[in-house]
Amino acid sequence: MNTHKIFNTPLFNLGFRVFFALAGLSALILIVLWNAIFNGHLNTQNYFHSNYWHAHEMLIGYSVAVISGFLLTAVKNWTGKATLSGDRLAGLAILWLYGRILPFYANSLPDGIIAFVDFIFLPILIYQISKPIIQTKYYPASVFIVLLLLLTLGNGLIHAQMLDIYQNTADSGIKLLVATLVVLILILAGRVLPFFVEKGLSGIIIIRNPLFDTLSIGSALLTFTLMLSNSSHILLGLAALTATVSNGLRLFSWYVQRIWYVPLLWILYAGYCWIILGFFLSSLAAFNWVNPALALHAFTIGGIGVLTLGMMARVSLGHTGRTLKASNAMALAFVLINLTVIIRVLLPIVFPQWYNFLMYASTVSWLTAFSLFMFVYAPILNSPRIDGLEG
Repeated sequence: MNTHKIFNTPLFNLGFRVFFALAGLSALILIVLWNAIFNGHLNTQNYFHSNYWHAHEMLIGYSVAVISGFLLTAVKNWTGKATLSGDRLAGLAILWLYGRILPFYANSLPDGIIAFVDFIFLPILIYQISKPIIQTKYYPASVFIVLLLLLTLGNGLIHAQMLDIYQNTADSGIKLLVATLVVLILILAGRVLPFFVEKGLSGIIIIRNPLFDTLSIGSALLTFTLMLSNSSHILLGLAALTATVSNGLRLFSWYVQRIWYVPLLWILYAGYCWIILGFFLSSLAAFNWVNPALALHAFTIGGIGVLTLGMMARVSLGHTGRTLKASNAMALAFVLINLTVIIRVLLPIVFPQWYNFLMYASTVSWLTAFSLFMFVYAPILNSPRIDGLEG
């Protein structure tokens, strides 16, 4: 029996390696394609309508790739049980890749096949991370299974409209995806951010406050529930304001002034701050004082984009046995990704007449940040651990 592994390379040793690499590439390619489509330089048939394609790919493409890499790695650490590696991990990565490619073959393939290939990825991921959790009865991690199921539902709502099964479900699906990703990040932040600070700064102990954890996540859930149900603007505004304050208090309780000397730490705090701003802008949008799109992009480009870049940088170093120190190139990338959010979210409020220029500038800043990430981390992700350990 031939047991030779086809994908026998460090890139497929552990989930974070291949999926962080795919996330970095998709952050570049998807934005270049979207910019060309948005400006009319590229006309192509697509299974998704253009606006839905952009939202779907940044959420189910880029964001889910990061979450997949993180959970496949973290579940192994939490449970002590192996997760996907080698050919099986490569197979899952190829399935993710086909989900990105097939929508451009809308004239050649039935819509049902395109939808199925994209949709099936999350259920398979859920199955793969559920096995070690159930085997070891590590039930605290089951919250992530629930969140992945919600991502699956959100993706299904988008496909339901694309396939003409239901009408007007794609917008709800996108809102559910954003809400679930933000809540997932808030839960992960409570697990890893204090831990990273304690590991990154000698002599520091972060005291977790369960009340702040409950209020911050609970108010976020309430805010997003009201958004999805199109409830009273007054209730939504108050809930979003509560989420702003409670998450601000939570983050402040973890604050240590020395983080500003450690890029791998301040980038995570900065990402959390953008989520807090997202809730504040949501409160203002509920009263029609700002455009709701600004709150959306504070959550997505700011919260999701900044935090995932910081998490990928930190996790990749830790799980390849390297020193937990950002290179100068990555420190610049962290500055640029935050500059992207400032240009895309804040400056249009002050200079609405410059909107087109600001969109171009934010695109260049985003692409430069992720180009630096791929330049620094592509060799790391495809190299063995420098300490000789497995992973």
